Amino acid sequence: MLNYGIPGLIAAAVTLVIAFTVHEFAHAWTADQLGDDTPRINGRLTLNPLAHLDPIGSLMLLIAGFGWAKPVPVNPYILQRRTPAGMMLVSAAGPFSNLVMAILAAIPFKAGLIEPTFFTTSRVLPSLSFVLSLFILFNLFLLFFNLLPVFPLDGEKVLMHFLPYSGQETLNRLRPYGPMILMLLVFLGSFGGINILGALISTPAVRLFQLLT
Repeated sequence: MLNYGIPGLIAAAVTLVIAFTVHEFAHAWTADQLGDDTPRINGRLTLNPLAHLDPIGSLMLLIAGFGWAKPVPVNPYILQRRTPAGMMLVSAAGPFSNLVMAILAAIPFKAGLIEPTFFTTSRVLPSLSFVLSLFILFNLFLLFFNLLPVFPLDGEKVLMHFLPYSGQETLNRLRPYGPMILMLLVFLGSFGGINILGALISTPAVRLFQLLT
């Protein structure tokens, strides 16, 4: 993102604020709808970015391409009393919101109003096409990244719901090592000549971007 200079930073900042905020709000709203007022009590049932953005995580994303927002606190016991799928639904809401945002942002491209581009001619302000293109691709990256079945990502809780008891036990045993596994995936990226993150995140994100636009 930094390679695009000031226009790239502006587009990345706009994308980051909206995508992270809506993603975390989706978690909070879904939990609230399922009877858990924990997000509301903690001030997370809002679209105010200040309630959701983590300063260090946001800066890391702009600099290194890897970052995070503040996790939304929920009470799994309340959610499970409402429905056994409670945690799964709350976890899936975040990535689903990223997919919805990508689809909505792609409408001008599908309608033929503008063409997608990752180039900008201005030295100060990014074009609308550049902002929307980056916004769509970033949301798709967030979608597939968060669906990885590794703790603390959303995909781990989604997968947990659909596994038999033996599979759930395996994931529970792996949970303490989740952050370490995630860091290895992010910073190593490839194993045995295979680009793991590329296969799991970049490739499907780019293909879906092409389909949407």
